[in-house]
Amino acid sequence: MGVTGLRTLLESVRYEVLPGKATEDKVLAHVPRDVVVTVTASPVKGLEPTLDLAGRLAAHGYRVVPHVPARLLRDDLHLKEVAGRLREAGVDDVFVPAGDADPPAGAYDGALPVLRRLSELGRPFAHVGVTGYPESHPLIHDDVTVQAMWDKREHATYIVSNLCFDPRLLGEWIVRIRRRDVTLPVHVGIAGPVQRAKLLAMATKIGVGESTRFLTRHASWFVRFAAPGGYAPERLLSHSEGALCAPSAGVAGLHLFTFNQIAETERWRRALLDRLGG
Repeated sequence: MGVTGLRTLLESVRYEVLPGKATEDKVLAHVPRDVVVTVTASPVKGLEPTLDLAGRLAAHGYRVVPHVPARLLRDDLHLKEVAGRLREAGVDDVFVPAGDADPPAGAYDGALPVLRRLSELGRPFAHVGVTGYPESHPLIHDDVTVQAMWDKREHATYIVSNLCFDPRLLGEWIVRIRRRDVTLPVHVGIAGPVQRAKLLAMATKIGVGESTRFLTRHASWFVRFAAPGGYAPERLLSHSEGALCAPSAGVAGLHLFTFNQIAETERWRRALLDRLGG
């Protein structure tokens, strides 16, 4: 991959972390303030751990992006309360997926109604992210996910692509959404330098229900991690050069799924930047 293109991507990163007892300390110890930190939300634990960690990290000077899944919102009042709390904490960027809570906590079963309501509330957040699916969603047809991005374009400011391990699929997906006139910038989601054993341990700790759902929906991920030579994010980046760096791609940076291996992810990024002369 071209040195300049790869360096640019590595300097425009977001680290996705899971709210846990040690997460705040890990971020403070290892993540520079110029790296955006996104905080996931769990259908098992609800929104409170996400909102709490997001507020604490924002107070430490980080640009924080809490996940606000539609299916975890009880009602319109709850949405207003969440938005108000985050704005008071100085958060100006939220990521709004549908979420996995089944059944939903309230009336919202998908992201679009929440996005529309945020627009009606005067767009309290300057930045709003939505999900893209380069690899097929286990429950939704590809055409539907692309259409959903088109429907959300008026209310969102960027797309975060879900995990993808196939450079060809990633490139084809970017071309496809651009042909559909989905012009929102894309933050490409890739797994950090995760070790399979640690990932399995992390998935187990999340909680029995969520762990089962995670493993069931993403069994193919673990096959990739266990393949000969393991998984190396730099290989995926190298093989994705054309897709990620073409001017027409509109890629704004990388969204790194850390699986809370935060120190390892930042060491990997710094080492790769050093090799590139960054």
